Amino acid sequence: MGTVGLAIRLRPYRGAETTAAEFLWHSRRVAAAAETEDGRYIVVDGRRWRASDPAIPDPLRVELVAELMEARRAIRGADETATRLARARVQDAKVALGERGEPWWDEPSEDGRRERLAAAMRALLQRRDPDKTICPSDAARVVGGPDWRGGMEAARLVAAELAEAGVIEVRQRGVRVDIATARGPIRLARGAAWPS
Repeated sequence: MGTVGLAIRLRPYRGAETTAAEFLWHSRRVAAAAETEDGRYIVVDGRRWRASDPAIPDPLRVELVAELMEARRAIRGADETATRLARARVQDAKVALGERGEPWWDEPSEDGRRERLAAAMRALLQRRDPDKTICPSDAARVVGGPDWRGGMEAARLVAAELAEAGVIEVRQRGVRVDIATARGPIRLARGAAWPS
């Protein structure tokens, strides 16, 4: 897919032009790196790094890489509190991408799947404008790849846990709802306890 395709796909999200440029930079850096035979690691300047999960759909991968780059930049020159928040954002993006946490090529444990779903939800919400929402299926697609539908129940359970903690808010048609009683499609937004 060329640069034009990336820019068109990203227009709904904050910083689309920057996101496309960052994604291309990251892609070229990864392409220049040597990959291990099994495709699980890349080697950059003699160091081995876990590769991102190749099953993540490209539009979501672009958002997660852009969030990772933005969080890394936020660490530089920040005070202690801002540095702590930025490091948490880096951790969320890397776990969502499959670069940290349980290896993406192994069958995940229940806890590992929940950790990655929660990280994906937080990273995607952080990347989008504060008033924007995500669908739980976005996180399920990040974690489950082509078999994402099987992860929807787990995604709703993780969303319920994050909503109970106040980190996110569950909405239906723009109105806050209880996920336990909501029927039909729901959206996830930043909650009152969102780290800022």
